[in-house]
Amino acid sequence: MKEISKKVRLQKPFEVDLIDVKADHYFHDAYAVDLPLEAVPDHVWQDIFERTWKSSRHLWDRKLFVISDKLRLVTSADEFAEKLDWVEQVIEETNKRIDEYKLLVEKEEEVRVQEEIRRQKQWTEKARMGIIKDTLKQRFAAM
Repeated sequence: MKEISKKVRLQKPFEVDLIDVKADHYFHDAYAVDLPLEAVPDHVWQDIFERTWKSSRHLWDRKLFVISDKLRLVTSADEFAEKLDWVEQVIEETNKRIDEYKLLVEKEEEVRVQEEIRRQKQWTEKARMGIIKDTLKQRFAAM
């Protein structure tokens, strides 16, 4: 059975003075901002999140990384409010895809249960036929 994933959101409200903002070592004129999440996302959420933000049309000057219970946004300071909106949109889209994933997992589990029921019925039928054949052999087989 596949693992059921949980939605994750930005923690709101949070203590702004505790947010780590520092110059990024890899990208020129970029800053790393650690945004707190409500919880540590599981691997399913992280995988969907990464595919979601990487497919975004706003990829050129920003990067996102999940680090424990934080999202690290690496970006320039330009239009930072718009970039925060983008982060929230990516999280929202990820959570929608988590809902879709959950439905898929539920359907797969339902199919698996139905298949198991079908197999059990087949074994029961074979067992009953075996009992009938054993009775016929005992009664009518040449001795």
